[in-house]
Amino acid sequence: MNEKVYRTMKKVGAWNIVFGIILIAVGVTVGVLQIVHGGKLLSDKKEIMF
Repeated sequence: MNEKVYRTMKKVGAWNIVFGIILIAVGVTVGVLQIVHGGKLLSDKKEIMF
């Protein structure tokens, strides 16, 4: 019985690590894209007329 519980906990822990790594990668990607697009907006600021 205990072995089954430990195997389940091991799988859940592994999936949590994988999910955490994926979330970090997505967060970094979105952050870089935000910086790039923000820089483009700043560089094109002179062409915007209100």
